[in-house]
Amino acid sequence: MALRVAMVHSFYDSARPSGENLQVEAEADALRRAGVEVRVFATRTDDEARDPLYPLRCAARVATGRGASPRRAVDAWRPDVVHVHNLFPNLGRRWVRDLVTPVVATLHNYRFTCANGVLVRDGRPCTDCPDGHRSSAVRHRCYRGSLAATVPVALGQRRGPAADPLLARADRLLCLSARQRRMLEEAGLPPHRLVDWSNFLPRPLAPPAEPAVPAARRGTLYVGRLSPEKGVLELVRAWTGPDLLTVVGDGPQAAEVRRAAAGRPVAVRGTLPRAEVVALMGTSTALLVPGTAPELAPLTFMEAMASGLPVVVRPPSDLAATVRGQGVGAVATSVGDMGDDAARVSAEPGIAWRCRALYAARFTEAAWQRRLTSLYEDLVAPSRREEPAR
Repeated sequence: MALRVAMVHSFYDSARPSGENLQVEAEADALRRAGVEVRVFATRTDDEARDPLYPLRCAARVATGRGASPRRAVDAWRPDVVHVHNLFPNLGRRWVRDLVTPVVATLHNYRFTCANGVLVRDGRPCTDCPDGHRSSAVRHRCYRGSLAATVPVALGQRRGPAADPLLARADRLLCLSARQRRMLEEAGLPPHRLVDWSNFLPRPLAPPAEPAVPAARRGTLYVGRLSPEKGVLELVRAWTGPDLLTVVGDGPQAAEVRRAAAGRPVAVRGTLPRAEVVALMGTSTALLVPGTAPELAPLTFMEAMASGLPVVVRPPSDLAATVRGQGVGAVATSVGDMGDDAARVSAEPGIAWRCRALYAARFTEAAWQRRLTSLYEDLVAPSRREEPAR
């Protein structure tokens, strides 16, 4: 009998492009290809926001955990597993507590403890709220720079992660970094319910070619948003070559990045079609991740591994532990060292193949399908032994 999985997700508005939205859709498709029966129970901010009272309803829902629920529709479908991706801000949280079906939740960000979900304030890492200073979010207006928008989020988080209805109820919490897992353990959540996890690179995005040999690679690469927490302006200002640094992306610091690049061995390309980005990854010596934010699982990292491209990262990033532990790049102490580190790691024998091996083991669709279906089966096996056939 095929597994039936109810995926629950509140889609963010289309005005703010979300990799999380894309990941949820890719996961549903991948599970279907694995023979799992999937139904997505979704709300969409684009639709909900048409209600004139939406801001008030949303604030009350986020602050109290009460409100819109897919519970009745989910129960009527009788899934084997309920897999929650995101409830913020269009779904309540309390409905999860009474589910008798096994519950899995993927933690795509740090919103369980941080108002803006990324542990960054003013372009720099911030752990005030998880460190116990929960009024900091309100004082600094951390959610969208708005006091009115931040207060409900802070109220919803005031009792900490262990009191969150979803985190308290979920049978398995899929953590995308060691930092996430550590924070939840320190908050009192049982370690056996916390699972080290990784997303996958959807098949249409996976580069088909084998990595180029080191001699065929030239120049270093940055791909991402041009914004303060990404560290790209600092990187460009510190870059002296001799290798060319190619910067791909757009954002609020685009003009400053272009001015800083003048007279330096830096090419600012703006936003490029994905095919061109993949081509650059296939011929560059290293991908640079200079950001100060503790990013969880950026798509660019998985694309780099698929391309056999080593990564140079700074310690604030959650990628640092993976890069160091798997031998797929270097952890730089400063942006000024990133060029030298890139030259060194790109010359290491076999590093392109280590990158590809990590991709094959952790970031392919097939590897992800095996891990997740096995996790589901372990959770539903006891109930299936007792449940009569549908």
